[in-house]
Amino acid sequence: MVRSSSWITPSWLILLLDLGCSVIAINLAFLLRLNFDAEAIAPFPLEKIGLTVLGVNLVLSLLLRTYRGIVRFTSLADIGRIASLNIISCCILLAIGYSHGLDIQLNIFPISVILINFFISSFLLLSYRLLVKWVFKYYNNFRSQSRTRAAIYYTGHSSLMLRKAISDNPESDIRIAAFLADTNAHAGKSIEGLPVYASRKGQLFKMVKEGKISLLLIPDDHLDVAHLNELVEECIVLNIRVQKIIPVSKWTDGSNNSSSIQLKDINIEDLLERSVINIKNQQLSQELKGKSILVTGAAGSIGSEIVRQLIKYEPSVVVLCDKAESPLHELELEISEKLVTVPIIPFIGNVCDKVRMQQLFDIYAPAIVYHAAAYKHVPMMEKNPSIAVMNNVLGTKIVAELSVDYGVEKFVMVSTDKAVNPTNVMGASKRIAEIFSQSFSNHLNEKYQKLGPVYGAPPTRFITTRFGNVLGSNGSVIPRFKQQLEKGGPLTVTHPDITRYFMTIPEACQLVLEAGSMGQGGEIFVFDMGKPMKIAELARKMIRMSGKEPGKDIQIVFTGLRPGEKLYEELLNNAENTLPTYHEKIMIAKVRASDFAEVNEQVNQLIESARKHYLTPTVARMKQLVPEFISKNSTYEELDKDKIKM
Repeated sequence: MVRSSSWITPSWLILLLDLGCSVIAINLAFLLRLNFDAEAIAPFPLEKIGLTVLGVNLVLSLLLRTYRGIVRFTSLADIGRIASLNIISCCILLAIGYSHGLDIQLNIFPISVILINFFISSFLLLSYRLLVKWVFKYYNNFRSQSRTRAAIYYTGHSSLMLRKAISDNPESDIRIAAFLADTNAHAGKSIEGLPVYASRKGQLFKMVKEGKISLLLIPDDHLDVAHLNELVEECIVLNIRVQKIIPVSKWTDGSNNSSSIQLKDINIEDLLERSVINIKNQQLSQELKGKSILVTGAAGSIGSEIVRQLIKYEPSVVVLCDKAESPLHELELEISEKLVTVPIIPFIGNVCDKVRMQQLFDIYAPAIVYHAAAYKHVPMMEKNPSIAVMNNVLGTKIVAELSVDYGVEKFVMVSTDKAVNPTNVMGASKRIAEIFSQSFSNHLNEKYQKLGPVYGAPPTRFITTRFGNVLGSNGSVIPRFKQQLEKGGPLTVTHPDITRYFMTIPEACQLVLEAGSMGQGGEIFVFDMGKPMKIAELARKMIRMSGKEPGKDIQIVFTGLRPGEKLYEELLNNAENTLPTYHEKIMIAKVRASDFAEVNEQVNQLIESARKHYLTPTVARMKQLVPEFISKNSTYEELDKDKIKM
């Protein structure tokens, strides 16, 4: 049902009221100045004086449009216009009086009367406006007794604008009843008649008790993640709902208005996000602009975000290679809706199909390749090791070799922390892909060094990037927990102590671009993943943020480690350490070098075994290539007996 809009006083009625106030004011001014003495007033032609004042104020009102404002929304700008009208009017009346334009013998507008008239007129014009504004305010407060009582975090300009926008919206179901300051200095004071509390636990409890606050609104452009975590934890204990509002800049630029302000609940991603990554390599734009770029696995979580970020750098064309038709189609539609001028080519193809990949390189001749295509689900790959090898190892080998054959400048591979001391087939397959790429790069460098300086450096530089779990990726734990919460639980966690690193997809992809730009060939870049988090604690926090109590309203069930899963992920194995780069979040892993001829032979044998879909022999060959690959909670643990004895 559409609600009828509030009745607004017609402008002509406001104009009549203003003119009436001006006539009353001039008459009162004469009465006050002459002490209500009829004989003293008699010489002054009050009818002529009233008509003159009426005419002057009518003309000025039409020019300054003081009657056009909505009375209940009277602002400082309206007050300024009214003051200007009265000042100009008094000046005109003084000029008329001293010029004797209406009466040759008498100054009908003495300066004392004009001064009194100014104050009376200003008082009358403003008082009825403020009276109407206060009546509407208290009427709205009376109506809002049943509304949600909310506090606004932060006491700056954006919060005052937010308060005004909500209070002035008659359809809002929120009543702002307090402010929450980010410093103790403001505690105990008031802003626009509303109490201010400090954001410490005792003050939060006082705010809830005195103000009956059940909702805290936070401007989205103000609070840092660490402080947000602390505040949300305290609000959860006090049963205060926390919501964010879009930045003020987005709803004051005409794209939104006060009736369309969108509030959104704080979600777990907000609490896990880290500070914005700053691209520090100024050469990145020069390196990408005008280049043909290939992204494999472009429809996936990482690949699609790489594409979104690449188009900002104006490459000549971006080829989106993936074998998943529907997600690739969705990505193409998404980018086309942004009216991007960069040509986007959806290319359906499997990186394991060498003929199809060769066709891609023939047609589009990419200068830079971002290789994100991979199977990544640990339990699934543990059951299908041959497919893991075919996609993750063979696919990488084919694209890497074609990159060299076609003179690609850079081949940037997206790897995973599961490749470090792998305990599962998926991680081992990615580690083999790393080993192949790095040894291939070293082989090319040695080859060109032997040929001499005349031939220069190898045409293709191989760079590997390694990082952990990303928030919101396909099949990640947070979307699964959300689905389980919607069904009323339980939330399933494999082990009470299982711990994982998290970073956002945009953050990971920005670092991939940065590392790819700084790489000179053969490096494995590892990213600073921040502090790891226990999955069980993540589950408890998500339950509490939904307004439920863990173990009471929603249960957490421990299902046991899945095949190939380990408790803790690592970014480096025991034999590796790192070197710093100019970016504090990117490091270079110092890894052992491998002989390419030997690696290539072993990889070919591994692929041959995988083509025949042999399971145990394929995993056995993987363990030969990656000696640190020790299976856990897997049927392939039998293959590690000799290693464990040693």
